[in-house]
Amino acid sequence: MARRKAGIGEELPEVNFSDYNGVRCLHLGTEWVQGSMKLDDPYEIELEYVQRMMAWLLFVEPTQVATRHAMQLGLGAGALTKFCRRQLRMKTTVIELNPQVLVACRGWFKLPPDDARLQVVIADAAVEIQRPEWQGTVDALQVDLYDHEAAAPVLDDEAFYAQCRALLTDEGCMTVNLFGRASSYERSLDKIAAAFGEEAVWAFKPTREGNTVVLAQRTPTRPSREALAARAETIQTRWNLPATKWLRVFKPCRKP
Repeated sequence: MARRKAGIGEELPEVNFSDYNGVRCLHLGTEWVQGSMKLDDPYEIELEYVQRMMAWLLFVEPTQVATRHAMQLGLGAGALTKFCRRQLRMKTTVIELNPQVLVACRGWFKLPPDDARLQVVIADAAVEIQRPEWQGTVDALQVDLYDHEAAAPVLDDEAFYAQCRALLTDEGCMTVNLFGRASSYERSLDKIAAAFGEEAVWAFKPTREGNTVVLAQRTPTRPSREALAARAETIQTRWNLPATKWLRVFKPCRKP
């Protein structure tokens, strides 16, 4: 997760980590976990909700994945970034506000240096995503923007989601983590639907921890359950993600 933009005179939170039972967790000055990594398998995705942020794979031909561009808003512990770059071999861009998070990920969480497939941009995501060079270039946009107390999404209005939609290619998808003690899932869902259209929106049931991942397509499609099941089998076999389980808790959002 990333945190809100610091105001004038406000310092960004301290970055630290903790190890427990073979898992390393990133913290931003509180006990709240902002990301994690298995110490013996640092390039896999450890948290269930973060795995679900990869659900856009259900809408992409597997042989085309490596030709696509992934962008993360919020670096967290780098799990999505490492997976997209290393496992999926995608061009991967990250927008992160706090330079200390980048230092921590490079020092403690096995994030590789920038190269031909990886670029980390230190910037305010709300500003950076409006730059013309990003428009229409992103195939998989993964949004996980929270403050250091994980209280509510930092950016969560219709205008922001419309800007996210503008980043996407015609076949692109956004996945977003909706979690927080002060957040309202239904209100957030309404804002996403207003920006993308109701037919474009899919959602998981919440995890045990309370994270709900929502997916929105630039161009709405409705694959059959059989097609999704076949794609999920391929994802699970090729990339070791629990995609067949996703289909039991993932469906299109329809207003009553």
